[in-house]
Formats: sequence, C-alpha cells, structure tokens
Amino acid sequence: METIKKTLKDSAALRWLVLILISGLTFGTYWFQDFFSGIKTLMITEMGITSSDFGSIIQWTTWANVFGMIIIGGIILDRWGIRRTGILFGLLAVVGASITAMGAAGTFSDETSSKMWTMMIGRLLFGSGLEVVCVIAMRTIVKWFKGYELALAMAINMGFGRLGSTLGTALSIDLAGVPPTVTPAVNFAATLIGIGLLMFLIYIIFDIKLDKQTKGQLAEEDEEPFRLSDLVKLITNRSFLFIALLCVTFYSAVFPFMQYAPDLLINKFGFSYKMPENADVILFGSKALGNASVYIGLFIFALAVTLVPASIKNKSGKTISLVVILLLFAAFIYSLSDTFAVWLTNGPKTASLIPLGSILFTPIFGKIVDKNGKAASLMILGAFLLIFAHLTLSIFDNKFLGYLGLLSLGIAFSLVPAAMWPSVSKIVAENRLGTAYAAMFTIQNWGLNAFFKGIGWVLDRSNPEVVQALENARAKLEAEGLSNIEISQRLQDMQYVTREIPYFNYTTPILMLVGLGVVAMFLAFMLKRADKKQGYGLELPSGSSIEAMEKEQEGTVQ
Repeated sequence: METIKKTLKDSAALRWLVLILISGLTFGTYWFQDFFSGIKTLMITEMGITSSDFGSIIQWTTWANVFGMIIIGGIILDRWGIRRTGILFGLLAVVGASITAMGAAGTFSDETSSKMWTMMIGRLLFGSGLEVVCVIAMRTIVKWFKGYELALAMAINMGFGRLGSTLGTALSIDLAGVPPTVTPAVNFAATLIGIGLLMFLIYIIFDIKLDKQTKGQLAEEDEEPFRLSDLVKLITNRSFLFIALLCVTFYSAVFPFMQYAPDLLINKFGFSYKMPENADVILFGSKALGNASVYIGLFIFALAVTLVPASIKNKSGKTISLVVILLLFAAFIYSLSDTFAVWLTNGPKTASLIPLGSILFTPIFGKIVDKNGKAASLMILGAFLLIFAHLTLSIFDNKFLGYLGLLSLGIAFSLVPAAMWPSVSKIVAENRLGTAYAAMFTIQNWGLNAFFKGIGWVLDRSNPEVVQALENARAKLEAEGLSNIEISQRLQDMQYVTREIPYFNYTTPILMLVGLGVVAMFLAFMLKRADKKQGYGLELPSGSSIEAMEKEQEGTVQ
C-alpha cells in the first residue's frame, strides 16, 4: 500500500502563515493604490491641481496594464514561476512608489507640472507591478490551498487588501502631519510596499521547500510553456468571457469611485475634512497608530467570526463561540461609540466604510461559497447592491441613505470578489491560472483607466464655476506672497468654512457608475446561464463537481 507523503501545505498552520506573508504585498499595494483619496482636497489646495489632474495621476497607474503588461506578467509567471516573478514585479512596485514619493516632495523640481509628471511616471511603474503582484498572490493561494479552504483563503487575502485600502483612505490625512502636507503620507505608503516585499522574500523559503517535497509535481520549472493558443481559448470561452467582463464593469464602478468618495461626502453631504483634535484614538502618543488599531480590531473580529467557529467540531461549541465573539464585538463598538459618532461625520473616515464592509464580510462570504456554492447567484446580488449604492449617492441628498449606500457598496465589494475569483479556478486549468488572472486584470484596467480620469474630468466640466473660483482664489493668494501650505489652508477654509468657494456637485459622474452596475447585473445573469450549459459547477460548493453531485442525487433516489 502506497504511503502518501505529507508536505508543508498539508499543515494548516503553515498554510495560513504563507497566506499572511503573501498578504503583506497585497496590503501595501492596496494602501498605495487608494491612499490618495484621503488627501485629494490637500493635493488640490497645496499643489494647485484640478480634479481632472488628480484623475490623471491615478489613471497613470493603469497605462502599462492597458497595453498588456499584466498579460506579459502572467506569461512570465507561468514560465518563471512564483518566486522570480514575485521579486521582479515586487521591485517594480517599490521603485514606482519611491519615484511617486520623490515627485510629491519636489525632489526634481518644485513646479506643479514637474511634480505631476514625476508622480504619474511613478504611478505607471507602480501600476505595472501592482496588478501582477495581485495575480501572483492568487496563483500562490491556489498552489497552497487548492483542495483545502481555497475560497476562504482568497477572501482573507482580499480582506488584507481591503484593510490596506481602508487604512490608506482613513489615515492618509492623519499621516500628513501638522500642518498637513502631501509628502509624509506618500512616503509612508511607499515604505509599506517595501515591507511587503521583504515578507515575500521570507515566503520564498517555504516555497522552495514545498517544491522539493513534491519532487517536481508542482515544480515551477516543469510547467508547460505558454502558448498563444491558450489565451485564444480563454477569451473564446463564454463563461470566462462573461466573468472577465463582469470583472471590468464591477471594479470600474468601485475602484475609481473610492478615489473620489471622501471628497464626494465633503461636498455633497457637508462632512468635515479635518478631524476635531479630541476625536482621534491615541496609542503610544500617535493618533495614526491609535486610529489604525480600531480598523485592525474590526478586521480581527471579522476573521474570528469565520475561523473560530469553523475550528470547533461540536455544534453547541460553534454557537457558544459565535455568541462570545459577537458580544465582544458589541462591547468593542460601544466602548468607541463616541469616536465613531464623530468619525461618521468626517469624509475620509466615513468613506473607509466601503472597504471596511469588505473586511467584515469577505471572509464570511468566502466561507459561504466554500460550503454552499451559489457563486453566480451571489454575483447577481452584488451587482444589484452596486446599483442601489450609487443611486443613493447620486440622485438623493439624504445622509442616512448615503450611509446605507456606502455600506451596500462595501457588502457588494465583498460578495462579488469572494464568488468571482474562486470561480475562475473552476473554469481554467491550474497551470494556466496565471494567464487567466492576468487577462482579467488587463481587461479590468481598460475600465479603470477610463473612469479614474473620467470621473474627475466630468466633475470639472459639470462644475466650471467651482474650478474657476479655486483658480481665482489661488492666484490672489499667490499674489499676496503666501506659501503653498498657507494657500492650502486658506483655500480649504474658503470652501468648507466660509463657503466663499462653492461645493462640487457629484451627481453626473456618479450616475455614470449606476449604468455600469446595470451592465454588471446583466453579465452575472449571462454567466449563470452559460454555466448551466458548460457545467463548470459555479453554483456548487468548493471541491464539488457536476458528476459527483449527479451521482449523489442518483444514490438518494435509489
């Protein structure tokens, strides 16, 4: 009788350690992707840029990917393997982030145009590494978790990414210093990516050992070489095509919106930009560290809800553990109720509800997909929530509906990824997942490229009087000989305190995103329909197949 040799990935503790190490890069890159949203107002008032210029800086994250960088990265991943590809593109993200930081600091020139071009080039290089790093994380998780808790592991990895987005959005203004300036926030964000790369280098030690244990079965050098025909097969597969198009429409309605969400809440609902001094949580003398601890606490509770009961075998033990966790969670919220009351009137803090919903619900939905399936149905529900969210934030002026819309967007942001990414591994062979994920991220970047810039462009064009008022006020303050920091403070006071400068009206750009939600819902229905014909089992639990389900049903009937 043949003895089955256990490997590192058969150890639950090592699998989850690997997930944490891989998630370091995910956390850092997502932070850097979204932290500008929390300091958009500061960038406009300090640097003298417009909303359209802000959109251009963010848009340049996608340019290399629009023209196939992620496809190239996916091909390199399938040929070179996780280790070498991770180092290459991780370094590219670090270099890009560093150049962005130098641009913000005016290292090469203090002229606004020079700062912008340097930051855009930095974002271009960062974006080239960002998306391939995401593909690498997906591919690594499949390698270590396929046959185990795959959907849950992917959901938790995305949860770390959303945690990065949440903290970047909520804390970038806290990290900007007193008086707030752009440079410190950018430097901190760039440093996080470097730390994530160091964590990936530690992961490589475990990856090498796993490949030695599997004696070449999973060895990266034995994988089949990439063929163009593989890419053709992918994009001609109806199920894959629908899920890829769903990816671009859904994320185009979420990621670009996140860059503008704090500014929208400030301008549409009159939320504050600066936090009152007594509203921050202080830890070791630092408000940034204290505020971060609150979000990390919420993330830990979200993980506990899914992981602790699942590790207990008897039903009563599961119930008791869940009740204890929920009671502790309620006590945690109550102890910070005064802080949350103030946070929920602040633009950057409230906007962080979007990825915060992801942190709370993505692991839960990942567990549901693993156990019950219904991936395509959950994508339909997520698209519906997306439509509802953007309607509440565009045509209605009710603050309560605004809160509900942000929470709905956070839940949708959990539902769709938790169902979408594990579904790809059912449609595509494992040795082509790198190319498959790369193709999806490339198509996704076409939409992001258009809407990162598009929202800012439409915002400026639909609010010409605000743009002109800002330009006139800046010119007057410059003539008085004020510094950029002093001008920034005065402009913020004129717009948000004395109201000498009118607010931006966000209705038109956000209505564009409602249309994307409608398209996303249609594509989710088409995906579910296609799966019934092609039989990939997207509605089945993880590890199940159509054939196994049919045999089980036949046995029940007999």
